[in-house]
Amino acid sequence: MARVAARLSVDGEQSSHHPVDEVLPLPKLALYGFQHVLAFYAGAVIVPILVGSALKLSPHDLIYLINADLFTCGIASIIQAWGIGRVGARLPIIQGVTFTAVSPMIAIGLGAGGGTAALLVIYGAVITAGLATFAFAWMPARVFRVVMSLFPPVVTGTVITILGIVLLPVALKDAVGGAPLVGDGGDPRQLAYAVGTMLFVLVVMRLRRPFLSSIAVLLGLVAGTVVAFVLGDAKLDAVKTSDWVGVTTPFHFGAPKFEWFPIFLMLIVMLITMVETTGDTYAIGEIVGKDIDSETVARALRADGAATAIGGLLNSFPYVAFAENVGLVRVTKVKSRFVVVAAGVIMIVLGLLPKAAAVVAAIPPGVLGGAATVMFGMVALAGIQTLGKVELREEKNALIVGVSLAFALFPATIPAYFDKHLSADLSSLLNSGVTLGATAAIVLNLLFNGLAKGDPHNAPHLALPAQAAPDGADTAVDAVTGPAADTETVPRADADADAHADAAADADGKAGDAAGVPAAATADAQPKGRPAAEPVVAEERKPVRAVAAPDPADEAAAPAS
Repeated sequence: MARVAARLSVDGEQSSHHPVDEVLPLPKLALYGFQHVLAFYAGAVIVPILVGSALKLSPHDLIYLINADLFTCGIASIIQAWGIGRVGARLPIIQGVTFTAVSPMIAIGLGAGGGTAALLVIYGAVITAGLATFAFAWMPARVFRVVMSLFPPVVTGTVITILGIVLLPVALKDAVGGAPLVGDGGDPRQLAYAVGTMLFVLVVMRLRRPFLSSIAVLLGLVAGTVVAFVLGDAKLDAVKTSDWVGVTTPFHFGAPKFEWFPIFLMLIVMLITMVETTGDTYAIGEIVGKDIDSETVARALRADGAATAIGGLLNSFPYVAFAENVGLVRVTKVKSRFVVVAAGVIMIVLGLLPKAAAVVAAIPPGVLGGAATVMFGMVALAGIQTLGKVELREEKNALIVGVSLAFALFPATIPAYFDKHLSADLSSLLNSGVTLGATAAIVLNLLFNGLAKGDPHNAPHLALPAQAAPDGADTAVDAVTGPAADTETVPRADADADAHADAAADADGKAGDAAGVPAAATADAQPKGRPAAEPVVAEERKPVRAVAAPDPADEAAAPAS
């Protein structure tokens, strides 16, 4: 079996085996990368805005938080998409600050008295949780696969669907002018911008021109903003008052403080973000057509942990694979991970140039809401597609999905319940649709299905433990597993697959000889309607061999025994 190189070769030559590894021309990289930045920008800056406002930070400190967030988002996305050693999934995944951490961080900060002093307690918890996540993802392969068996398709598909459903209200609130206006019924002008932007994106997609379709969201954002500016609803005042350069430095607000309860709370947040990243990694693999195994997920989680620890150092917050941009990849069908690398570079530049970031911030909420509604809907669809692999006619799987969705919608339906009936610490932890939905999916799956055997998302050979490479064995870099020399924790997917294929071929050949049937006949014999190269699903633990019925002509020609 041919190996697929997942990185650039030593001499800089690009691997063309898979669209994910394609390096596009520089103008396209810049254009597609900027589209990713626009798509995720609102979600990226909303977390520091919410946290900074709750802690009563000054406008100057709030701007600094936003710049630090963008700067660290760029670094985190490059680590995830480009990959450093065995850190990073090498997939088109944008990293952004997780919404799951907002309520816990506000609770931690208010408990510490607010202001910049509260940020030091938050950063101590963020750094510790990031290092713990990074260490967790380096567990031995056998142990990690046991943990990953908690997340079969029925769980990851449910979590991805929940992410899309929970994010849609965020987009719809932007569509009517933002959260403060929702209670007053919203702004009809902003809703008009949202509908117009959405229709524009859909019309561009309907044209079915590959290049235009790939930048449909970007064109929609630009067109909507231009119309809003002409009508006086897009303000550029912040550009005039912003500094030209703003450099993010480590520990800008002071040395972090490490306290046990904030650390405990942040560790729970990272457990939830691990489920999000796992789901998003499988979703992006489905979209780009690349097989995802335990090692790929481990690399993605290592990038999460590293980015979160770096975020604590650079005055930012916990990072997770951003579901918003998973929807963008599906809409645009641009699969190259180097587009995300380009987006990371752009984010770093924006993090250093407050004026440039202010231009992007001038996009009206209605325009952002219209584009985001399309993308978040595609995120939910990616989850539904993953659930399409699950036997939902079985009542137990149907119950897992349905009850988990109900739990996820509870905080959105009755937002004041937790604040009124639970302590502040528990309320900050549980008042999240993603937290409740993901927890319900994991617990219900354990109750009804138990632990899945092996890697539940792959064929059996991907779930086999790593084997020591023999002397002189090929040490080429594998697309999924990385350097073959590191055999302790890296599954040798290709080697195992080849061994299984050779063993099966030998066995079939011997069986064919014993029965008087040529080996080629047994190899060609397949059940009708099933292609010869169809992969074996994870539940099939025993090889199934189809034996061709002997042809009458062959029987007549065969010598008598």
